Amino acid sequence: MLNGFKNFIMKGNVLDLAVAVIIGTAFTAVVNAMVSAVLMPFISALAGSPNFDSFAVLELNGNVVQFGVLLTAVVNFLLVAATVYFVVVLPMNKMIERRNRRLGIEPTAAVDPQIVLLTEIRDALKTRADEPSQFPGSPRA
Repeated sequence: MLNGFKNFIMKGNVLDLAVAVIIGTAFTAVVNAMVSAVLMPFISALAGSPNFDSFAVLELNGNVVQFGVLLTAVVNFLLVAATVYFVVVLPMNKMIERRNRRLGIEPTAAVDPQIVLLTEIRDALKTRADEPSQFPGSPRA
């Protein structure tokens, strides 16, 4: 039983996932610092406040509906997503593109597996139509 557990833990995908979670957790601090120390002050300088919680507050039958809280969450999400894209994804894609160009690796477009299958079926049908039939009296004889 312990041997099975050891084999499970030692699989590459489990270790890769563990490393990804640890790096993701550490990277969260970098993204949050970028958003809170750079982007939020910039938004605050433009809009007056990076927090929209008091914006569009309604009171209905004693219940408070705060649309501004949702707006703040959406703005924070967009800031984090933009930070990840422009600070990590875009530069990484450029680095990979430069490396591939330097190594002479041509970019290949991913082919849909359904297109490959349909092409194989078409070619097989074409080959079959060109062959003479083995049955006498059939249309292809």
